[in-house]
Amino acid sequence: MSYQDVLAYLYKQLPMYHRIGKAAYKADLTNTLQLMELLGHPEKKIKCIHVAGTNGKGSASHMLASVLQSAGYKTGLYTSPHLLDFRERIRINGEMIPEELVVDFVHTYRTDFEKINLSFFEWTVGLCFAYFAEQEIDIAIIETGLGGRLDSTNVVTPLVSVITNIALDHTDLLGETIPLIAREKAGIVKNTIPVVIGERSHETDTVFLEKAARERSKITFAEDSFQVSCSNIPKDGFCDYHISPLRSGAAFSVRSPLTGQYQIQNLTTVLETLRVLSDKGFVADINAIKQGIESVCRLTGLMGRWQTLDHSPLTIADTGHNLHGINRVVESIQSCRFNKLHVVLGFVAGKQCKEAMEAFPLHASFYLTKPSVDRALPLDDLAPIAQELELNFSIYPDVEEAWLAAKKAASPEDMIFIGGSTFVVADALALKQKSAISLHS
Repeated sequence: MSYQDVLAYLYKQLPMYHRIGKAAYKADLTNTLQLMELLGHPEKKIKCIHVAGTNGKGSASHMLASVLQSAGYKTGLYTSPHLLDFRERIRINGEMIPEELVVDFVHTYRTDFEKINLSFFEWTVGLCFAYFAEQEIDIAIIETGLGGRLDSTNVVTPLVSVITNIALDHTDLLGETIPLIAREKAGIVKNTIPVVIGERSHETDTVFLEKAARERSKITFAEDSFQVSCSNIPKDGFCDYHISPLRSGAAFSVRSPLTGQYQIQNLTTVLETLRVLSDKGFVADINAIKQGIESVCRLTGLMGRWQTLDHSPLTIADTGHNLHGINRVVESIQSCRFNKLHVVLGFVAGKQCKEAMEAFPLHASFYLTKPSVDRALPLDDLAPIAQELELNFSIYPDVEEAWLAAKKAASPEDMIFIGGSTFVVADALALKQKSAISLHS
């Protein structure tokens, strides 16, 4: 089987949450525990940081990996979902896992997978841990896929646990209130293992404090250690972030290509995690922090976080896909300078579509579409919501036609935003890549 044959087999045989939704979710770690035993417990052979949260965990994970790589550590990074290539999920020092290793792994364990009836995510976690253990990495950043307590990654015992923030998302699986979701995310807190909380909230602080007390884990809130601000409009795709340590140390600045306003909190979380991690023997000095933050996209392959796709007109794509994430995206939009806003939006079923659409400036022009995944919200369901909100909107069958219409209507001084779903952004990035290839072929 070729690499493409292997992927086709996996996508067909094993349920994948981002394609079919709740049916792929397994609220149980039995399969993962059996898988780890089958593989010789690779999860016990790697040192790691475990990252959970509703929003920001992808950006925080990539920044942590970039800084540790810049500090000279052989650094693994596991994230999900992927945008263009399955192998984005598993990287060492920014390099994706080789195709031939994915093929070999499936050839070796296919029969065992079918006996256990692994989900796509469980299989991927097994591949990741086995690869990291085999490559003898120094440290890995492991991002949860969904929730925390019952997430397949939650078989690791990390050096530090990190929870970026809590918001309403996947309520059918994790709970319908903020405290209930917080309890699920707090499931990654392990006995005596320190935990960093990225965002304070009266609805979640007690949940985290009580869980930490039960586990005898030292808990710190990132904003109690660092104050981060961004005083300038992005220039040349970068922002200057000013950092003031509140415990000890001199203030300093870092330059970052992650320019959305919401990145202030993510950077604060990363800095506190690095501070706690230094007590475990993994030290990143100021130079490594500066280099890692400035080079995060180049070193780790991070995409889709307030990513500039074009400059005339300014075209931004962002994977924020729940109401909390959308609100932060809108804050960033409002900090930009432009004449008119054009919004290319699509969603998957089960999201707060009306509230998300309502969060955008209602005077914008909306180009409603759907991503190329099975869970895409049908346009027949989306149009009535736009009509109810009295939006200025048009309907397009796919992201390509919606983006082309927005570009045709926009002037060079306008702004185009593309988002609403991770998979809308994935489609846009694929179109951008295809355009770049055709231009250079």
